[in-house]
Amino acid sequence: MKAVNYSELRQNLKTSLDAVANDDELLIVHRPKGKSIVMMPLAAFNAMQETFHLTNSKANRQRLEESVENINTKRNLFQHPIFE
Repeated sequence: MKAVNYSELRQNLKTSLDAVANDDELLIVHRPKGKSIVMMPLAAFNAMQETFHLTNSKANRQRLEESVENINTKRNLFQHPIFE
């Protein structure tokens, strides 16, 4: 994770955006009065939003945790034929 101030970002905008987009790099942009921001690739943001959505309800979060536990312990696994 890299951090720059607003002036550095303006001077190196293309390089900074390329680093974020191509290297999956997070970039913290420090701004006056503690109003800093984080720049991140859209794919990373979308993945984070999906995770928030899936874990938003307690019931869904528990189902996901149980599924992961089943996979890790190899319990309650079923094999289904793939139809084409």
